[in-house]
Amino acid sequence: MAADPASDAALPTDISGINQGIDQDVDQGTHPKADRGGDPPTAPGTGPGAGPEHPDDPEGARAVRRARLGIAGTFALAGGLCAVWTVRVPALKDKLAVSDGQLGLIVLAFGIGGVLTMGLMGRLVARYGSRRLLRTAVPLCTLAVAAIGLSPNLPTVIAAGFAFGVVFGVTDVAMNTQASLLEQRYGRSLMAGMHAGWSLGAVTGGLLGALAAKADLGFTASVVTAAAVGVPVSLWLRVTYLPDAPPARGPAEEHAPGGPTGSSPDMSPGTSSGASCDKRTGRVRVTLPLVVYIAGAIAFCGYMIEGAVADWSGLYLRDTIGSAEAVAALAYPLFEAATALGRLTGDRITNRFGARAVLTASGLAAGIGLGLAVAARGTAAGLAGFFLVGLGACLIVPLAFSVGGALGGSEPATAGAAIARIGAMAYTGLLLGPVVIGFIADASTLRIGLSTTLVLAVAVALGARLLPGKRHLDAHPHPAEPAHSVGPAHPADAGKLPG
Repeated sequence: MAADPASDAALPTDISGINQGIDQDVDQGTHPKADRGGDPPTAPGTGPGAGPEHPDDPEGARAVRRARLGIAGTFALAGGLCAVWTVRVPALKDKLAVSDGQLGLIVLAFGIGGVLTMGLMGRLVARYGSRRLLRTAVPLCTLAVAAIGLSPNLPTVIAAGFAFGVVFGVTDVAMNTQASLLEQRYGRSLMAGMHAGWSLGAVTGGLLGALAAKADLGFTASVVTAAAVGVPVSLWLRVTYLPDAPPARGPAEEHAPGGPTGSSPDMSPGTSSGASCDKRTGRVRVTLPLVVYIAGAIAFCGYMIEGAVADWSGLYLRDTIGSAEAVAALAYPLFEAATALGRLTGDRITNRFGARAVLTASGLAAGIGLGLAVAARGTAAGLAGFFLVGLGACLIVPLAFSVGGALGGSEPATAGAAIARIGAMAYTGLLLGPVVIGFIADASTLRIGLSTTLVLAVAVALGARLLPGKRHLDAHPHPAEPAHSVGPAHPADAGKLPG
């Protein structure tokens, strides 16, 4: 992924003339931490200047390290819950005796639930905070997965998939908001490392699913067992999350887009964001820059690629190439293993070359892997192709969220709204992808259906060139917290979980 860091020093001309933002209303109300008897808005050691290496506050340093581990653990649990039933899709198809198109409706229901939730997440994060939302949504995710496993027919599976999409949508935005808060504590990119937790969880869940298939364990038994294991884990994770910062206060003119709280003087036009609070109504108007929507389009493509591999790789290997089901079930965990490998080193690469260069290379590499997979005539070549897709696509979604969170600023209303908007666009890809591929497969072949993802990989590479060239985390350091004041001092430590 070699690139010239100097080439990312300025914004491309496509963006430099953009001065307008896109407004969203966020029903702020009163902040829950101050007025609802919840957690206080800040905790010792978790505000500006705190970090794992801060010598004056060892208790706060431990809290930040615990949060880093807990947020990564939340990503891992979410990935495991998704993978454990995703790799058993062939068994689900056999259990329900449905077609590829009908199977796509289950994933469609999941996507609809997620997209509907994303439309509300800006308000929910601003009103309740990401920590409070995670403490409720993560345990509910485990129960929703159990409901999918216990559903006896297609309508009930679709309903359970919708419920899972709703609670998972809350979890997804909230945990990415927490990861963005953590990046502000450290002053550098950590998002890829957090998403590596997802990949490691997905590898674990996928391998367990493959072992269940090898042992001829039914879909219901394997999925419900995994959900039962996830319940106590989700309860432990509740104590690890970071408190959200207090919301924006004061008249609108003090928080106008491009003002002190909304942007950095280093950012280019079209990349500033802001939040203003109406004292009379208690509502906050959040202005999102257009580049947040470009990042959302990139996330759309990234999620569609990931969803295509997750939902169709097993069926593709079994029904198109002729692999045994236990071998075909390895495609998704192999893809996630490559994804985890790339994400564990992704923060170092991003801090070195910048998000724009890395996203461009990621789109090109994902396209090469997809080309190999859809051209494969044997199991080994198909598995190798999906492995390469994982290496190529691994940083697309994390960097899209990271860019959005950084451009959204340190206010929970703006950062939460930016991540929610990107998440909604990403989930649209997750919603459309499986359905489109399923119906194309019904009309032609699954090989042709998967080939459509090649266009998405190229779109990622092209869309990345429209993002700010300046490294996004450098443009939004945490107030009074320079990057060198927190976290491991050596760049080689970037992306590592605390020991």
